[in-house]
Amino acid sequence: MKTVVNLTQQSVVGEIESVLDTYPSHPYQQALAIPDLRQELIAFVLNRLPSFYNVMSDGQIPLAEAKQGSLAYYKLPRKPFEQQIHLQNLIHQGICLIIQEKSDWISNHLCETVEPACEPSHWFG
Repeated sequence: MKTVVNLTQQSVVGEIESVLDTYPSHPYQQALAIPDLRQELIAFVLNRLPSFYNVMSDGQIPLAEAKQGSLAYYKLPRKPFEQQIHLQNLIHQGICLIIQEKSDWISNHLCETVEPACEPSHWFG
């Protein structure tokens, strides 16, 4: 039996991780760690790129791993510099768009941790 692997998706997910590492933790990395927002970013980028697939036989990849979607080690062939820049720009656009459109929702779901020593006491009115 053969398995079809979406190489574009695996490559995009890896590149999103790299690009997100350049952003501050709050709110960007924390917000896009939320599964729904991460999926929205992945969909935003994938909808603007052509897809590349590869067919792999059972001997190349265990079926259990294919079903679990843990095919991250399969990457697209080396991309020319322009394609890499285009992909990174799409990711940056998607991040900005999602953060802007969902800012109220994000602020309701992300609570900054406050250190007790830094918060004023409410005991004294």
